[in-house]
Amino acid sequence: QVQLVESGGGLVQPGGSLRLSCVISMKAFSLATLGWWRQAPGRQRELVAALGSVAGPTYADAVAGRFAISRDDAKNMVLLQMNDLKPDDTAVYYCNTVITARPGSVLGAQPGFTSWGQGTQVTVSS
Repeated sequence: QVQLVESGGGLVQPGGSLRLSCVISMKAFSLATLGWWRQAPGRQRELVAALGSVAGPTYADAVAGRFAISRDDAKNMVLLQMNDLKPDDTAVYYCNTVITARPGSVLGAQPGFTSWGQGTQVTVSS
């Protein structure tokens, strides 16, 4: 059974930075398209960043230029560097694999696994 374990969240002031980490215990990790999703109170979970095994990163418009997704296949780990954080970035952040709907876009993407980890809370507030 797959396990997804996120960490690195916290409380940060607007303009600050955080680095999230996630370990996914799955086979063929290096072949998967990986993603970071987030869910704010009262809103649907959304994909904010994705990174394929070969293709470059893809970002939601709301985070492009501020967030950077990366991966360490040797450790089954996906990372999210978040800079210039804004109050609208406040959410619980989750990792999962990604089934893309449109190449080069996060729109319409679906999670690869039906199960989720516990997520990591990111709160941006002064």
